[in-house]
Amino acid sequence: MNKNDLERLANLRIVEAETLLTNSCFAGAYYLSGYVVECALKACIAKNTKQYDFPDKKLVLDSYSHDLLKLIYVSGLKNELDKELKINSTFKTYWDLVQEWSEESRYDPDISMEMANNLFSAITADPDGVLIWLKKYW
Repeated sequence: MNKNDLERLANLRIVEAETLLTNSCFAGAYYLSGYVVECALKACIAKNTKQYDFPDKKLVLDSYSHDLLKLIYVSGLKNELDKELKINSTFKTYWDLVQEWSEESRYDPDISMEMANNLFSAITADPDGVLIWLKKYW
């Protein structure tokens, strides 16, 4: 899987999440919405991967995480994230919602409509959504 595949997956999964939301499948929409951010962060990581360089083992292992904050560090975006959080209160509100997501949500059948809609909006809102921000770096 390469950077372009991960970008394509992020874009595909957000469409699928919206379809699930529209059809009142809130648990699935919530899970897929968070997965979009994971794919986008992994596209950012792939962008930083240099051909023919032997990768650091810890960096490689951390790249296979589902932990969004860990992926922020691995992608090299922690400083950019901190800057954006300081200057953009709307983005901060959205990021706070997004960072609550975990892959464990796939096992939670009780995700509410409000939770799913809030996460989806935090990711897709223009111009301050998390996916919009991540696309600047992939």
